[in-house]
Amino acid sequence: MHWVQDLSQSSVDNLNIVRREASRHLRNKEEKYLKAKIEELETNSKIKNIRDLHWGISDFKKGYQPRTNIVKDEKGDLVAHTPSILARWRNHFSQLLNTHVHAVSDVRQTELHPVELLVPDPSAFEVELAIEKLKRHKSPGTDQIPAELIKAGGRTVRYEIDKRMICI
Repeated sequence: MHWVQDLSQSSVDNLNIVRREASRHLRNKEEKYLKAKIEELETNSKIKNIRDLHWGISDFKKGYQPRTNIVKDEKGDLVAHTPSILARWRNHFSQLLNTHVHAVSDVRQTELHPVELLVPDPSAFEVELAIEKLKRHKSPGTDQIPAELIKAGGRTVRYEIDKRMICI
């Protein structure tokens, strides 16, 4: 920063050198990114992975988006060190998930309303239909079980789900 404050010719030259090096570094980084993207698209095309190919093409159309690896810690200060960033995300999500777990257990401990008692348990056929309607490649629910796993589980998993639905 002393280069910016000092207006001597050597400071200006040093600042220009640093700017050129930064620009060169960013160009090289962009070039590597684009080469990797093109190779990924070629691979997806060869193995007929249409879904990833389509996503890759739409990302490629957007162009290179430089990203920074900086987050704010609990105090609001910027953190750029990779282990510190990972620790920050770990703390953040553990706080979110711990709050969520308590909220779910509180809901389950509440008593049922009379209206809820009138709703009949789903039949095995209804459970079967609901499982068949599950969409693939969607985020899992609160149980963190993806739809692909439920669908691939076969008769055993469907029986267990049906059995647990009656118990709830």
